[in-house]
Amino acid sequence: QVQLVESGGGVVHAGGSLRLSCAASGRTFSSCAMGWFRQAPGKWRDVVAVITWSGSNTYYADSVKGRFTISRDNAKNTVYLQMNSLKPEDTAVYYCAAAQDELLPLSRNEYDYWGQGTQVTDY
Repeated sequence: QVQLVESGGGVVHAGGSLRLSCAASGRTFSSCAMGWFRQAPGKWRDVVAVITWSGSNTYYADSVKGRFTISRDNAKNTVYLQMNSLKPEDTAVYYCAAAQDELLPLSRNEYDYWGQGTQVTDY
């Protein structure tokens, strides 16, 4: 099993930056694809960015391309989401998730483990 804990959320002015971290426990982390999702009030939980287990390939939602960067450090069992040029519409609870035996999962139901989320508020 994998346990995930997000951190790094907070309040930032429009145009600012935040770096989210997701710390994972469990020896299967290095073989899991990792994703970041976000959910605003009254909205579905949507994919933001995904990275393969090796970090060799990534996916970004159109709304964040050019502004967000996903990365991982398997030696530290940690995945990151660098968020630049934040907009009010980026306000949401951000979740990290792990998918076992997947290369580049883009759907919520492909993920096996979820963190509890961290709040990002842009104003």
